[in-house]
Order: sequence, then C-alpha cells, then structure tokens
Amino acid sequence: MSRNTESWKRELKIGAVVRRSPGVTQWARDTWKPVAVIPGAPEAFWKELVRDGEMVDFHAGTVTMELFRADVEGYLVSLNMATPSVWVVMDKDQTHQSPSGWVVSAITASAHDALDSLDSGESIVEAVPIPESLAAWIKEFIDLHYIEEPFKKRRRDEINVDAIEDGKGDARIRQQSDVYRAPSNMKKPRVH
Repeated sequence: MSRNTESWKRELKIGAVVRRSPGVTQWARDTWKPVAVIPGAPEAFWKELVRDGEMVDFHAGTVTMELFRADVEGYLVSLNMATPSVWVVMDKDQTHQSPSGWVVSAITASAHDALDSLDSGESIVEAVPIPESLAAWIKEFIDLHYIEEPFKKRRRDEINVDAIEDGKGDARIRQQSDVYRAPSNMKKPRVH
C-alpha cells in the first residue's frame, strides 16, 4: 500500500488505571493518580481492580485514544522518553458520580497534547508507562506517516555593523538633550 492510501487516523479503546492512596496532609484525605493503561479495555466506571491495604487501583474509565498523522512528532517525544509513556488526562467530575471527583477525559500518546492539557491548570495530567503492545501499535503508525525534514539553517540579512549612527531615537521627535534621560517635565500626581 502506498503512503497516500494509508489511513491518516487510528483509534483504540484504552482503559485508565487510577490509584487511590492515603493523603499525606490533613487537607487531602486521599490522592488519586493514574498509574497504568489497559489497551482494548471494555467500558468501565471506577471499577475496583486491586486492593492492597489502603491503596486501591480502579479501572477509572475507558476512552478512545486517537492517533493523527499531523501529531507524529508528539508521539515520537512520548516514545523516546526515559520511560516510554502515554498521558492520562482527568478533569473534574461535573456529575459528581465518581468516588474521586475526577473522570478520565482523554488518553493521548502525544506529549504536545498533554502539555496543552496542562496549560489549563485544572486537569490532572500524568505520564504512565506504555505497554509494549501499545508502543508497537503507535510505532507502526509513526513509521507509516513520519517524514523527517532536514534541518535548514536560516540565512540572516547582511548588516553593516560598522555603520555610523546619525542620531538616536525617532528623528521626528525633537530632543533638547540626551534621549536616554529620565523625563523631568512630567506632571506629578497630587497627593491629598
């Protein structure tokens, strides 16, 4: 199949595993942190998976992870991290049905998309280790669509750095003395 006839998009259902741990301060009773993903997971909503004392792992939700041809550089960044990762994004639960107060809103393989989600400051965004099968699926998509562009050094305009400066500042504004002086004729605000 030629490059032009390959699909420009791929989708896969991915489940997010979120761990509830005891809080470390008096203000946070519990902490909730995405710790893993489950490729091809069925639908679930905060289904308990494993309990170890006070720590509990939940299958918090299943969302569709999409890969787009335009985002392959972001996927490469995620796969080339010290620990290859995907990103789980959780937002506040507006329906108040989850035990954590959070819902899984996205799972992305793009480090760029994860950074965009972090910009709001209202989401939990965590990198979680990527299973080998999922990494291979993403790598195959990258291999189909990534075209490395050679580095092109930009040429700068030629400038004569020895040119004589006739004056400083805007020539249309009449200056009586040094243009770098502090303004002395500004009106000072009245204090009552």
